[in-house]
Amino acid sequence: MKINLNDKNINKVSADVEIIITCPKNLNKVHDIKLLEKVNFKAHDEEVVLLLEKQKIYVGCEDSSYDAIAISIAAAIKELKKTTFTSAKVLLENDDANILKPLVEGAFLGEYEFSKYKAKKEKTNKIKLTIVCTKLTTLLVNTLEDSIIIASSVNKVRDFVNTIPNDFFPKTMSREAKKIAKNADVSVKIHGEDYLDNNKMHTMLAVGRASRHESQLIHLTYKPKNATKKIVLVGKGLTYDSGGLSLKPADSMLGMKSDKGGGCAVLGILNAVSLLKLPIEVHGIIGAVENMIGGDAYKPDDVLIAKNGTSIEIKNTDAEGRLVLADCLCYAQEQVEDLDYIFDFATLTGAAMVGVGQYTTAIMGNDVGLKCSAVGTALRAGELATNLPFNRHLRKLIKSDIADIANLGTSRLGGAITAGIFLDQFITKKNKNKWLHFDIAAPAYVTHAWGYNPIGASGAGVRMTVEFLKNLDNNKC
Repeated sequence: MKINLNDKNINKVSADVEIIITCPKNLNKVHDIKLLEKVNFKAHDEEVVLLLEKQKIYVGCEDSSYDAIAISIAAAIKELKKTTFTSAKVLLENDDANILKPLVEGAFLGEYEFSKYKAKKEKTNKIKLTIVCTKLTTLLVNTLEDSIIIASSVNKVRDFVNTIPNDFFPKTMSREAKKIAKNADVSVKIHGEDYLDNNKMHTMLAVGRASRHESQLIHLTYKPKNATKKIVLVGKGLTYDSGGLSLKPADSMLGMKSDKGGGCAVLGILNAVSLLKLPIEVHGIIGAVENMIGGDAYKPDDVLIAKNGTSIEIKNTDAEGRLVLADCLCYAQEQVEDLDYIFDFATLTGAAMVGVGQYTTAIMGNDVGLKCSAVGTALRAGELATNLPFNRHLRKLIKSDIADIANLGTSRLGGAITAGIFLDQFITKKNKNKWLHFDIAAPAYVTHAWGYNPIGASGAGVRMTVEFLKNLDNNKC
């Protein structure tokens, strides 16, 4: 898709179709109200109608939130793709940059398709969208450019997550990290299993032991001159998760290519941050691993020693993501001193999906204000999120009789929170209130389309984190 701004009168802008976004209360003001009444158009969210002879697409939008606007333009773009038209125009209301952002991002995200593995690919037209404003301001131009970078980074993550495990394994993730490192001010270090062994990262090492693909510890660094803050992002990169010896049921294995969603989100965030040239130092650390079965697989009843010396009783080899993150969090805090924030991203628990639904990220941590700020930022960026509270009673559930902690709680209730509490064991005292855990198991990958997200990967985590990083000094609860 190509998107541009134009400050001509909309009637003088050439395009095959005009997209008109309207809300129910303004419906009686539109020129084609009589025709719209005949097709029973009410301007509700995601309601769209093409008036072919008028060459207009009307789409409903019930409020002025990011999500409503982005969903509306995405619905219009999807309708446009059903035709042979290749260009469209839409009026930017009040020259408002806060409306321009969801227009651009919603259009890009709504146009996305993943057809890599289809033998017969449907021919789709490349669409040119002109957004018409009264005056071309620097703010509007910058918003357009930034939004294209952000949306393109989300789509990059979607491509990564949707790619099948036979094509996307730990070394594939390393290669993609190297491509991102070609951006300005970005460097990358890749460590294999010898490094993990020599540096006492035995929990991550154990998870990948039965795979034919070598585990990879990926460390991307974006370091501009005169950086004002230092941020660390850690991602769970399970390129495939069979459950290990605690084998998943067959139906539950389908879609496990999505278990790399956290690591892929970190790649997408680093891509966006570097292209946006944000004045902050950002480290992206990913544990890229494949959890398989075999004679060398780690076992229930094993006791593993994490990088910080914590002993972990293995009660279930399918609770593997937290083991990978444990070592990666320890590595991150050793490598990056005096950090301002450390966030981890993981498709960690089915319990999060049960607790908050398919579309919402569960955010956990020790600082209530930081959690609140992250949730607010996510909502402004168009991602649904909520926070889940730690408590002393759930901490007791991961105690072990033979080790320091167990990798699974003694109750299934509160499973998303006990997983977060497990990770908290690997956050140093000085970083406790700087850390957040993002469980993106619910929104990262879905089996049916929703809003501007098609079936499959959504790119969860990218927009909300970039928004947080762009506004570090202004984030408030």
